[in-house]
Amino acid sequence: MNQQLGKRFVKLIFTLKQSLSRGHRELITAAASVVVWVLLLHSIGLLQSFELAALDQFFRLRPNEPPEDRITIVAIDEAYLNEVRSWPIPDANIAQLLQKLNVYKPRAIGLDIYRNLPVEPGTQELHNTYKSTPNLIGIELLANDKNKNLSVSPPLGLNQEQVGFNNVLYDSDVIARRSLLYWHVDNQVHESFALKLALLYLKSKGITPKKAESNPEYLQLGKAVFTRFQANDGAYVGADDKGYQILSNFPKPKCQTSSEQLCSFHQVSMRDVLADKVKPNLIKDRIILIGSTTPSLPDVVFIPYSSSLMGIGKPVPGIELQAYFISQLISAAVDGRLLLKVWPDLVEYLWIFVWSYLGAVTIWWIRNAIGSLYCILVSCFVLTVSTYLAFLSGWWIPLVPSLVCFGISAIWMTSRIAHMQQEWKRSKEFLYHVINTIPDPIFVKNEQHQWIVLNEAYCRFIGYANKLLIEKSDYDFFPKHEADVFRQQDDLVFRTQQPQEHEEEFTNADGQTHKIATKRSLHKDSAGNFFLVGVIRDITQRKIIEEQLKRTAAELFHSNNEFKLKEDHLRYLAYHDPLTGLFNRKFFAEQLYKSLHWAQHNNLLLGLLFIDLDGFKQVNDTLGHKTGDRLLMTIAERLSSSLRASDTVSRLGGDEFTVILQAIPDVQIAAQVAEKILSSITKPIVLDGYTIRVSASIGISVYPYNSLDSETLIKQADAAMYRAKRLGKNRYEFA
Repeated sequence: MNQQLGKRFVKLIFTLKQSLSRGHRELITAAASVVVWVLLLHSIGLLQSFELAALDQFFRLRPNEPPEDRITIVAIDEAYLNEVRSWPIPDANIAQLLQKLNVYKPRAIGLDIYRNLPVEPGTQELHNTYKSTPNLIGIELLANDKNKNLSVSPPLGLNQEQVGFNNVLYDSDVIARRSLLYWHVDNQVHESFALKLALLYLKSKGITPKKAESNPEYLQLGKAVFTRFQANDGAYVGADDKGYQILSNFPKPKCQTSSEQLCSFHQVSMRDVLADKVKPNLIKDRIILIGSTTPSLPDVVFIPYSSSLMGIGKPVPGIELQAYFISQLISAAVDGRLLLKVWPDLVEYLWIFVWSYLGAVTIWWIRNAIGSLYCILVSCFVLTVSTYLAFLSGWWIPLVPSLVCFGISAIWMTSRIAHMQQEWKRSKEFLYHVINTIPDPIFVKNEQHQWIVLNEAYCRFIGYANKLLIEKSDYDFFPKHEADVFRQQDDLVFRTQQPQEHEEEFTNADGQTHKIATKRSLHKDSAGNFFLVGVIRDITQRKIIEEQLKRTAAELFHSNNEFKLKEDHLRYLAYHDPLTGLFNRKFFAEQLYKSLHWAQHNNLLLGLLFIDLDGFKQVNDTLGHKTGDRLLMTIAERLSSSLRASDTVSRLGGDEFTVILQAIPDVQIAAQVAEKILSSITKPIVLDGYTIRVSASIGISVYPYNSLDSETLIKQADAAMYRAKRLGKNRYEFA
C-alpha cells in the first residue's frame, strides 16, 4: 500500500515538473529529492522517536480541560499497606471495601488488582460480595505473542462478563500512547478493563456499542467513532497493531491546586473509605477505580504528560492510566470530545512536500542571508503552530519530517546557489585556459549532445583526430549500446542539473574496450546556454583488482561462518545436557553463583530445589535404557513448562535435577512451585505402549534463611531431598 502511494506521489511531482519552467523545475527537483530521503529515513523509523516526543510536548502544552467528575480513584497507598502489613491484601479487606462502596451506589466499580489466588481470611465473603455486585469489573492479563506464558487469570468468583484485560501497549520509548479495546485470543473476543467500565457507565445513558455507519469495521459509541489504529499511522513505523487499538487523546484535567505537578483524577485512600471519611458525592453515580498508588508496588507507566525533554519524567500509577482511558471513551461518547486521527499517507506526503518546496523557494527568491534566516524562522514557527492547532482539533499531522524537509531544502538550495556561482567561474577558466593542461580525457557538449570542446587526452584515448569529432555525437563513433548509456547519463545531468558520476564501457578506434568512470557536470554561460563537461578516468585495472578482492572476501566470509558455527556448537555442548537439552552441572554451578550474588545485591530471596525421581531405576531396569532416556526427556519438558522464564532448571546427571527460583517474595512460593512440579511429574507417561508412573522427592533450601553460600545451600537441599525420600517419597521437604 505504501509503495503504491509512493509511486502515485512521484508521478504527481513529475507531472508538475513537466508543466513548469526551468527555474521552477529546479525547485521541484530539490524539494522532491529531500522529501524522498526524509521519507526513507521515516520508513526505517529514524524519525519516529522525535515525532513522538513532539506529540508529547503538544499534550503538555494543550489547555487544561474541566475536571473529570465521573471517575474517582480509591488508592491503595503506602500508609494503608503499612497498616495492613500484607500484600496481597486479604480478601476480607477487599470485600469490606466493596461493601462500603456499594452503599453509595456507584455506576461501576473497577478492581485493578490481580485476585487470581485466594488470600485468606475472607475468601468466601469476597466471593459472596462479588455475586452481590453486578457492576463490578475485575482484571486479567492476557498472554501476548512475545511471552505466551505471561498471563494472569481472572479473579476467582467473577464470571467472564465481569472481567476485562488490562494489558498496556508501550512504544519503543516505554511510553503508553495507545489503548486496546478488543483482543482476540483463540478465536474468542476479549474486552479491555477500561472499555467494560465505560460501557457500564454509558449503558445508563442509553449508549450501547454498535458498528459505525461510515465504516462497519469501526466501533461507535454515542457521538464517537473509534478509528482503528494501523501499523504506520502518524509517526509509527511497523508498529504492532494487533487487536482493536486506538490512539489515546489523553484528557488534561484542570488542576485542583496551584501545584505544577501533573494533575490527576479525584483520589481517595482505601483507608478513608473503610473509615467512612469520604464524601458520598465522590462515589455516587461515578466510576470507582480501585488500585495501587504506592511506590513499594511499582505499578507505574509513562504517558505523554509524564514525559520530559530534560531527562526522565515522572510516571503515573497504572490505575491512573486506566482512568485516562475510561475518561477518553466516555467523554468522546457523551460529550463528543475529539479523538486523535491521522491523515492518509498521500496527504501527509503532499504536506511534507509543500514544506520542502517552501524551504527551497525561500532561499531561491530571497538571496539575502539575513532575510532568508528571518523567513526560515517565521516559517518554522508557522509550521509548528499549525500542527499544534491541528492537534487541538484532533489531527496528528507530521511535524518533524516537515521541519527536517524544510531545513534540508533550504540548506540544499543555499549550497546549490553557491555551487552554481562557483561553477560558472570555474567553467569560464576551465573552458578557455585549463582544459588542454589536464592529463585526463575531457569533453564538453552542448544541449544537442554535440562535442564542442575536446582536450588532446580525450582525442588520444578515443583514437580519432579532434577535427573529426567536433560537432559530432556519441552515435557517430561508439557502438549503439555504449552510445545509449552515454546519452542516458547526459540527459540525467541536463534534467537534474546536478553532477553525476557513472561507470561505463568505452570502445576506442582500435576496438579496445575500457572500463571508465565519467564525472559529468553542467555549466552555463552568461547567455544562459548550458554546457555539459565530462572528465574520464580509466578504471580497467582497478575493476580487475576489485573482482579479485571480492572473491577473496567471499572466501574469508565463508571460512568465518564455518568457524562461528563450530564455536557456537562447542559453547552449547559445554553448558547443556546432551540427552535432555537442559543446562548441565557446569552451567548450574555458574548460574547459582551469579543468582546468589544478584539476590544479595538486591536483597531478595532465592530458592534452590533438588529433585530426584522415584521409581526411575525400576523403569530403567525393566524397560531398558532407551525407554529410561525417553522418560528423562519427558520429565525435562514437564519441568521446563512448570517454571517461569526467569527460573533455571538443570540436570546434574542420572535422574537428578535442580531448579533455581529467582526473586521469590517468600518461601511459600518455593513450596507452590514444588507442588506444581510434583503434580506435573506424577501424571502418567505412555512410552512404547507402556504406561509409566513415576514421582519425585524434592529438597528445598532458601537463601538467605538456610545459608549465604552456594555450597551449603546445595548440601542442605540435597539432604532435604533424601529426607523426603525417607518420609515416603512423592513429596518435598524444606532444609
